[in-house]
Amino acid sequence: MALPHREGARRGEGYSEAVVENTAYRLSKIHRWVWEREGYTTILTHDHADAFVAELKTREWSDENKNQYVKSLNRYFAWRTHEHGLDEWEPEQTYSPSQRTHHARDYLTLDERQRVRDASLDYASIPSYDCVTPEERDRWKAHLAQRLEKPKNAVTRDDWEDATSWKVPSLVSTGLDAGLRPIEVERSRVSWVDVGNAVLRIPKEEDSKRTSSRSASSRSTSRGQPSP
Repeated sequence: MALPHREGARRGEGYSEAVVENTAYRLSKIHRWVWEREGYTTILTHDHADAFVAELKTREWSDENKNQYVKSLNRYFAWRTHEHGLDEWEPEQTYSPSQRTHHARDYLTLDERQRVRDASLDYASIPSYDCVTPEERDRWKAHLAQRLEKPKNAVTRDDWEDATSWKVPSLVSTGLDAGLRPIEVERSRVSWVDVGNAVLRIPKEEDSKRTSSRSASSRSTSRGQPSP
C-alpha cells in the first residue's frame, strides 16, 4: 500500500520507509481488533475507525501513542480516497500530546548520555592483540574469522587491529550532540560535517521533516574524548 502524503504528493514524494512500517503495524493491530468483534474483513470502514478511536479513551496509553493510531487511520483513508475516490474520514476524537510529555519521552540525563557513549565504545570492539593470553587470542581469532567470513588461519594481526572501528562511537556521539533523529543518523554523510564551525549542515532532502536545510551543533572534544 503506497501512502501518499497530501503535501508530499505535490512534490512527488511519499512517507519514509519507517513511517510506512509503523503505519502498517498499527493498521494490522486495528484490523485484528475488528476481526475479534465482527469477523474477518480486509476493509476498514469509517464506523470501524470511529469505534476504535472511541475505545482508545478507555486505554491506559499515552496520548502520543493514541494520536499515532489516529494518524495511521488518517493515512489509510487518505490512501483509499487517493486510490478509489472514496469519502475521506474525519476522526471524531483526537489526542494531542503535550509538549512536556513529548520531551520527557526522549529525555536522557547526563549520566545516561555518558553510559550510551561508553556502550558505543565497547560495541563490536575487541581487546588489544598483545593484552590477551594465547588461549584468549585463539578464541578471538575464531570470532574474527566469523565476522570477516574468512578461515581462522587466514586472520592476520592487521585484521585484528582493523577490527575495532570508531564508526559507531562517532555516530553515537554526533547523534547525541546534534540531536539527530534515527532516520537522520541512517542518512548521515561525512559531507555534512563543518569542522571549522563545529556544526552539521543537513540538506533539506536528508532532513527527516524535509521542510528546509538546517544546521545542528556538535560539541568539541577534549583530549580525544567525546564531551558528555
